[in-house]
Amino acid sequence: MKKTNDIFKKNPEKHDFPAAADYLELLYDEQKTTELVKNLTEAKTIYKKCKDILRASELPLLPHENKYVREDLQKIKDSIKLSPILLVRGSNKLIIADGYHRICASYYLNEDLEIPCRLI
Repeated sequence: MKKTNDIFKKNPEKHDFPAAADYLELLYDEQKTTELVKNLTEAKTIYKKCKDILRASELPLLPHENKYVREDLQKIKDSIKLSPILLVRGSNKLIIADGYHRICASYYLNEDLEIPCRLI
């Protein structure tokens, strides 16, 4: 069984932050989105179990057959490390700003897998 360090990079890739901004702009105004993304770039990477991230976000586990979940599972099989997840605490619900497919792929490997994430 692969370990967290075998699957994930320690830090997010630069393109993850604009992707998070694209999503967060649907929920917040431009000023708030800019503030959140800045905070995500400065946050320390921490580790949380993928099952807990899914539960807190209240999002469903995407099917194994989902194109992007399959792509992430293939990357893991090919030893291509994935980016950490970007998370924002909402009011009573966790917002996955970037990395939903990566969480679902990880869940299929081991629901207790500790995933690196940035949480603000």
